[in-house]
Amino acid sequence: MARRRSRERGGKTGAAKPAARRKRGIFARLARWTLVTGIWVAVAAAGAIGWYAWDLPVLSRLETPTRQPAALLRTADGAALARYGELYGGAVRFDELPGYFVQAVSAIEDRRFFEHPGIDAWGILRAALANIRAGRVRQGGSTLTQQLAKNLFLSPERTVRRKIQEAIVALWLEARFSKRQIFEIYVNRVYFGSGAYGVAAAARRYFGGTVRDLSLFEAAVLAGLLKAPSRYSPVRDADAARARGARVLRAMVDTGALTEAEARAAERTPLRLRAESGAGARYFADWALQRALGHVGRGTRDIEIRTTLDSRLQRIAERHARALLAKQGEAGRVSQVALVAMSGAGAIRAMVGGRVYTASQFNRATQAWRQPGSAFKLFVYLAGLEAGLTPDDVFVDRPVSVAGWRPRNYDGRYHGAMPLIRAFARSINTVAVQVSERAGRHRVIDAARRLGITTPIAAHPSLALGTSEVTLIELTASYAAVANGGVAVWPYGVTRIEAAGGERLYRRSGAPAARVIREDRARALRRMLRAAVASGTGRAARLGGSEAGKTGTSQSFRDAWFVGFANGLVAGVWVGNDDDRPMARVTGGGLPARIWRGFMRDAEAARRGA
Repeated sequence: MARRRSRERGGKTGAAKPAARRKRGIFARLARWTLVTGIWVAVAAAGAIGWYAWDLPVLSRLETPTRQPAALLRTADGAALARYGELYGGAVRFDELPGYFVQAVSAIEDRRFFEHPGIDAWGILRAALANIRAGRVRQGGSTLTQQLAKNLFLSPERTVRRKIQEAIVALWLEARFSKRQIFEIYVNRVYFGSGAYGVAAAARRYFGGTVRDLSLFEAAVLAGLLKAPSRYSPVRDADAARARGARVLRAMVDTGALTEAEARAAERTPLRLRAESGAGARYFADWALQRALGHVGRGTRDIEIRTTLDSRLQRIAERHARALLAKQGEAGRVSQVALVAMSGAGAIRAMVGGRVYTASQFNRATQAWRQPGSAFKLFVYLAGLEAGLTPDDVFVDRPVSVAGWRPRNYDGRYHGAMPLIRAFARSINTVAVQVSERAGRHRVIDAARRLGITTPIAAHPSLALGTSEVTLIELTASYAAVANGGVAVWPYGVTRIEAAGGERLYRRSGAPAARVIREDRARALRRMLRAAVASGTGRAARLGGSEAGKTGTSQSFRDAWFVGFANGLVAGVWVGNDDDRPMARVTGGGLPARIWRGFMRDAEAARRGA
């Protein structure tokens, strides 16, 4: 009996051993397959990382960033006029950054920056939930480290590949640099709008000081720029910049960096932007920059360009052009104005290319082709003088027909016999056509070409009345050639170009120009132009001296001009509409002549007071 029990017990023990072995075998196989699966997952992950990382740029580029060269333009007296290209400030160390600036950037861009490893899973989840609730993409989950990775090494395209590469680079940055270093690199390289890269450049660009000088609200405004630098730029839209800065202050309250009272006090701080040159001067700056690049090309170094612009005359030009247009433009159905002032040698002293530069950068002083009307008669009468006529020769104002075309005078009447000087002063069309036909249209075209008109000129009989288009700057330069005694004038705005460090790249030599009008004929033209102001259509431009000039009005009152000179300064004014819409009977002897008179009067007073 005892042996039986013993066998029975032994039988049960023996049955348990295979079960235990089977259990160990299952765990072993499970462990083996887990290991194999893990290896394959690791291989797949490594392969995926390799696939997405193989075309990453060389990450050492962090130490050697590239940028577009910058150009600084200065006025004739050395004042800063305009900047182009990318403006970089010096590197600012983390310890030199105001604490509230660090808090502002963190609060609005990456609240867990100092906690996450470069990728913020909670931030991604929070942004995803916010986007689902909104039904559209309102928030992003990128950390500052990811933004740095994208800005320095990757393209802005929105693809899965780019996002994975962004994460890879972010983890690499976090492994190589400390949080303080990453934040420092980020704020020294990120774009803050208006051409400013880095917080030092932004502080100087917008507020005229250093990073240490930033107030709490200025720091909040700069932090707010990171989301959309162009949209929130203070120089583009100060109200939008203030609103965005207030949003940053609210975020700082949410994170505990500020109290409600501190945020409200900061928001009431005035936003004092750095004083800039008048926006109107940007028409000149754009034009001068292109000519400067024509001299030295588009290199890789920063350059400084000294120009001919007189900042006092520029302010006077802008004031008179816009004030009179604001006062009389609506009644006259005039929407645009242009003004060019130059020396007798062609140095541009002031330029207004339109009513509002920020609304339209098209330069109506240099780019617009418009019919000059009777202002073109300068070339007609020069051709007549060169054909042997004199200002005192008598012509008859009468009906004229040339190949079936019959010109008419502005007042619709004929005034009989008169000397050429009076016909010029009163802008008699029939006499101008007779002079053109007597001299020959080829001579008229040749005169215009010699004096600097490069636009196409049709050899139709109507060319005597200014039906071929010209630019204001070329027409003004033609009058300058008469003012200076007959020497060719090519308008210029650049006198010197230097590379960063002072190396001279270009200097205007001022070589003597060719004579294009015989001196006695230039003298005769000046006499006729003075008569036009003293007793003719340009009476509104009278200054009480020896000023000279000519009015011009194109067909259906689409363009109105006055071009003239006095006291060594030559200026041209045009008013009209970009869409070629007729004005309300605005003539060259009206609004343009009054703008010209106001500008020339105050310009002379400014020069005497200098």
